[in-house]
Parts: sequence; structure tokens; C-alpha cells
Amino acid sequence: MSASDQTNTAAEIEQIVRAEHSDPFHVLGPHAADLNGTRQLVVRTFQPGAEAVSLLPAGGAAPVEMKRVHDAGVFEAPLPAVKTPKGAAQYQLAVRYPGGASATIEDPYRFPPILSDFDLHLLGEGTHYEKYEKFGAHISTVDEVRGVGFAVWAPNALRVSVVGDFNDWDGRMHPMRLRGESGSWELFIPGLGEGAVYKYEIRSRLGPTPFLKSDPYGFFAEVRPNNASVVARLDRHAWKDSAWMEAREERNWLAAPIAIYEVHAGGWRRKPGGELLSYRELAAELIPYVKEMGYTHIELMPIMEHPYDGSWGYQTVGYYAATSRYGRPEDLMEFVDRCHQAGLGVFLDWTPAHFPRDAHGLAEFDGTHLFEHADPRKGAHPEWGTLVFNYGRKEVQNFLIANALFWLGKYHFDGLRVDAVASMLYLDYARNAGQWVANQYGGRENIEAIDFLRHLNEAVHKHHKGALMIAEESTEWPLVTKPPYLGGLGFNLKWNMGWMNDILKYFRWDPIYRKFHHNQITFSMMYAFSENFLLPFSHDEVVHMKGSMIGKMPGDDWQKFANLRALYAYHYAHPGKKLLFMGGEFAQWREFDEKRSLDWELLAHARHGSLQRLVRDLNGLYRDEASLHEVEYDWTGFEWMDCNDGDNSVLSFVRRGKDPDEWLLVVCNFTPIVRRGHRVPVPALGFYEEVLNTDGEIYGGSNVGNFGGTDALPEPYLGKPYSLRLTLPPLAVLYFRLRREAETETAAAASSAGGAARNENRTKGGTKSGEDSRIAAPEK
Repeated sequence: MSASDQTNTAAEIEQIVRAEHSDPFHVLGPHAADLNGTRQLVVRTFQPGAEAVSLLPAGGAAPVEMKRVHDAGVFEAPLPAVKTPKGAAQYQLAVRYPGGASATIEDPYRFPPILSDFDLHLLGEGTHYEKYEKFGAHISTVDEVRGVGFAVWAPNALRVSVVGDFNDWDGRMHPMRLRGESGSWELFIPGLGEGAVYKYEIRSRLGPTPFLKSDPYGFFAEVRPNNASVVARLDRHAWKDSAWMEAREERNWLAAPIAIYEVHAGGWRRKPGGELLSYRELAAELIPYVKEMGYTHIELMPIMEHPYDGSWGYQTVGYYAATSRYGRPEDLMEFVDRCHQAGLGVFLDWTPAHFPRDAHGLAEFDGTHLFEHADPRKGAHPEWGTLVFNYGRKEVQNFLIANALFWLGKYHFDGLRVDAVASMLYLDYARNAGQWVANQYGGRENIEAIDFLRHLNEAVHKHHKGALMIAEESTEWPLVTKPPYLGGLGFNLKWNMGWMNDILKYFRWDPIYRKFHHNQITFSMMYAFSENFLLPFSHDEVVHMKGSMIGKMPGDDWQKFANLRALYAYHYAHPGKKLLFMGGEFAQWREFDEKRSLDWELLAHARHGSLQRLVRDLNGLYRDEASLHEVEYDWTGFEWMDCNDGDNSVLSFVRRGKDPDEWLLVVCNFTPIVRRGHRVPVPALGFYEEVLNTDGEIYGGSNVGNFGGTDALPEPYLGKPYSLRLTLPPLAVLYFRLRREAETETAAAASSAGGAARNENRTKGGTKSGEDSRIAAPEK
């Protein structure tokens, strides 16, 4: 080498030894050099602690003893010119350690780059939607050598190394290569495989002390409290859900029944000793139960990796990792696959609004505010103590959008429930004056987040037809479920938080006072069709001293159950898709606690089993009756019969399907008073068959009703040409179906039974005994 080359190389070797070099490939591995007037390849390696290193050329050439050029363990030697199928730079290293130990290894610094020029182009645009295929840890074969390729984004790092058990967590051993202005670092480490535990050791340009970070794109992680990433494959599961996936693409979900059972995987059911069910065990127990209950979808609370059980997954650290609490990635895939084969969809609760401050996570990832805003008025969430993504960075948008596509593509989820959208839309969300910064126009709207949400939904709908995007958005923000080209955010569905709050406030009132709050139960129809709404009774309503669903109801135990039955029946009759959190279907008394199973033993009591039966029957009616699900987002699917009878706390309305002859009459009595001869206006003559009565004996009620139905009378009432004279049971909801033909025989047969209307004349199947009709809890 020339004197200047030697000087430059010596300085860079010092940087390698101190673990400060941003391009180790410029020093280590094979390099052309002038030796004794001859241009040759020189191989240089850093092996701290090695006694000696030999170069083993490919093709069987004789080993070459390498010269120690730095006391810390830097060795170099010329590579003999040998002909190989892959070129001249093929070799291995034989490393000898004090005490006689030795190892033959591949040199990571002889392999080509991982990221292509096209990858770098897409990264620069912020449109690398399959970024997860290159970033993270990927088992691959390069030049016929098996190993793991790593890539991570850390633009403000001075040096990034892959560390783990395989190199004694020594950041000097495997420093990565920086790929220009992209801020991306990469390295292929030969010999590594599935199960390798690793982190990134990062030395920031702003500080001398290196620190450890888990892989933002890691597919798997250690079981808490450990938090290192683990090399994992995502190709171990053979999918069997092609029929479901193909049908999903063609289905008009807005006109289909969607009844969602929201589940916390660790709190639905536990083993007798309190141990968590695995994903596969959950599939074996949960899927048959949800099918028996008649739900159409399961929504999993966040199962991305998170450090703290008590966050329920909402403080996500590993955005690309299925939590190891319940098993491996292929186990979660098996769960989703079995749901699809059973005819159940699966939604994932997804958390792009904020992330926790845990030291191993995204916070100050490369020593700077990389994923979050540097200004705490925009980058910190005062209510939750978490950090807020910087949606103005195209790399951060790309990270999140690719993550959404990852769960929909790799795990076949049928949609995402996007958490805390309201906190993303408003710069002053949960902030007082002086705690937030206005946008460039002086407003409170987060323009960057709005752009992100539109970009997100456009990408999802382009790449995963039939997948649903569901916004948890609690404000009056307009056009949430309208497409971006019309000025909307592009979601398919929006949680109707206003309806949920109003209806629960109404039902908390003692019935004697409900007449003064009648507007709380009717107001929702003023805006019911402004968005594509989903009506949620979620986990948020049964935690933090809010009480359980049954605990919210007033009165003695009988009235509590009657109120809850009426609430659920009104829920299913009101326009909008449905969601109920686990435990609510059988009236669990206590609030949700993630540390224990639901109280399945309650099903030994008739009232709880009877309520569970009602929810099952409501799901069945909602699924089977087109009038309850086909037209949920237009006035053509709903018509008030009488919404002004506040004095009696009685409501009546009609739900219609696309076929105008498909309709149900719904009558609600929200007081404990039996109302006999109560007049209800109706649009047509005929026999009105009572198909559901929440006061039925099999549901735990008093069995007051209308003997299976009644005929309409040619008596105009409240602007309608006909009316019914009904007996309204206490705290109950009735569904009626008009029978225009052969109603006389049906009515006569029903009347001959005598006494109160029996539920088997009103509902499909069923028995009289709530004790006999309950659905069994999953086997322990």
C-alpha cells in the first residue's frame, strides 16, 4: 500500500476498534490494494480476543496466515487469486482462541448489500409498502451461504451493530453498513438462523454512550419481562382459507351483518392454574363458542408485542411482532385461519396514535426524536404518558402504513380497528392552553395526521380489497367514512361513541325519570346516517370504575337483567353494525380484569344463562333478517312509528331491507309497567307475528306478551293508516314481522295456546327454560 493509504487505513481501523465507523465495509472484508507493485485483494477482519486467524480461500487453496495489524484483534492477508463460480472473493476464516478453542466462520463483510437501489428509491418516496420484506431480520441464502439479513432505520446514528448471544452482545463484532442518505443500516450475518436473540446497539451522533434497542421490524420477541427481538420465519403456516379470502373481496360488507365479539386474548379464558391460553388453545375454545353465539366476527384487542400486561396491548412496542405471550407467529396465523374456515372474520385492534417510552422501544430510537415529534407539545401525550408519532415524516408514515398492510397480508386479518383516531386529528386533544401548537393556518386540526389517515386507507383499500378500516373516533369530525376524493378520511366504519354514551346514560336512570330524558334515546337518529356507524359496547365501558354492563343497570336484580335485555335488543334493532365486549353476553358482574378469566361459573345461574341465550338469538335474528342489516346507512332502512311517547318511555319504529316487503316492527317499553292495549301505528294491515320478546320466560322474563302476535286494526293513528293494540311487557323490547298471508290460521293457533305468549312461537327454536337454554362455557 502507499503511505497515504496506510495512514488512512490505520485511522479507520482505529474507528473500527472503537466501534465508531459508519461504513465497516470500507475497512473490513475484501479490498483491492497495491502490494509490492501488484494489484491484489486484501482481506481484513476484526476478531477481538482471537489469538490467530487464517484465511481459507475457496477452491481448496492453501490456508493463509493473517497478519495482526492492530493489537485489539484486526488481522489482514492477501487473498490468493483462485477461480470460483462466484468470483474471487470467496473464502472463510479459521479463528483460534487462547486455550485451544477454534471456529471456522464466514466473513459478514464479503457479502453484497441487502437493500437494492429500488428499495432506496421507494424509501426516499415513503412508498415502500412492503418494507417489512427487507427491514427487520430475514433468514436468507446469499452466495449459497445461509444466514440472516438485518436492516434498520436510524439516520442520526454514528454506528449501529447487531448484538446477541451469538457475539456475546459485543457491539464491535457486527457493525452495520449505512446506505447513504436513506439513513438505513444493513448487514448479512452468515450462520445465524431461526431463534437467534438480538438487539441493535446504537451509538448516536449526539452522545458517546451506546444503547440497546429492540428491532422495530422484528417479527418475534422474547417473552416478557425480557424484551430482545428473536429471529423468526413467517412462512411456516400453510393457509387453508382461500375460499374465505376470495369471497371477502366480493362481499358488500356495508349491507352484510357484522356482529363483533371483542376479545382480550389473555382475559377471556385461562387454564385452571391461571396460565394463559396459547393462540392454538384459544382457537380450540373460542371459535366454537363464538360460532354457537352467532357472531360474525372476532375483534382481538392488540396482540402486537407490548411490555406491560395492564396496557391490554395499547402501548405497543413491537409493531410487527405477534406477542410471544400466546405463542409464535405461525400459531396466530393458525388462529386466524381456523376462524376463516369456520366462517368467522377477525379484526385486529391497531395502535398508530401513540407508543410508550420504554427504553428498548421506538422512543428516541437513534438518540434523537426519530419516530416522535421533538416538540413535546406535539410529540407527547399528556393524558396517557406516551409519545405521539411524527406523521409529518414520510418515513414514519411508511413505517405505519406498511405495518397495517403487514397484518392484513401476512396474517390475513379482515380489517383494523384503528385506536384513538380523535387524538390524532386534533392538535389540542387532551391538552390545555399553552400545551399545544396550532397548524400553519392557525387551527387545531393535525393536517399531517389527516394526510396520513387518508394515505393509510387508500393503501389498504388498494392492496387488500374487502378489508375493513374501522375508526374509533369520538368527535364530530365530518366525513370519517367517506372516501378521500370526496374530502373524507376513507374509513369504512366509525364507532358511534355518541350513541353509546347517550344510551348508557339513559339506561342508568331509574325508569321513573326516563321520561325526562327521552331525547337521549332518540337523538341518535338525528345523525345516524351521517357516517357508516358501528355501535360499540366495548372494553372501555367496563373498566376503571365504570361498572360492568349489568352493573350499570338500575333497580333490583330482576330489573337489572330486564334492563340489560332491553338494551341489547334495542342495540340490535338500531341502525349500525354491532360490537359487544366479552363477558357482556352473560352479564358478568365485575369489571374486566386482564389478570384473570371471565366468570364462566355465572352460567350455572339461570338468569345469566338466559341472557346469554337472548344474545345468541339476537345474533341469529340480526344475521337472518335482511331488514336488520341490509340498509343500515340510509333512511330507507328506518322509519319512526312513534318516537314522541316520552311520558310512557315507549318507542316504536320499522327496520327495512332492500326489498320493501322485508321489514320488522320494533316496540320498546323502557319502564317496569305492563302497558295493556297500548296503541302503536303501523303502515300495513295483516297479522303481526311476535318474533322476539325479551320478557320471554326463556330469557328470564315474566312472560308477558301478545299470544304470539296480533292483527292490525283499520284505525289510523299518528299519521299511519293502521294501528296495533299491544300488551307491552315491563322493561322489554318486542320484534314483530308482518304476515300478509295465512295470518288468520297462525293467529288462531297462537291464541289457542292461551296465557302469555310462549317464546317458542316467537323465536326460532328455543325452550322455555333459561336453565336448559344456556350455552355451555368452554371446557376447563
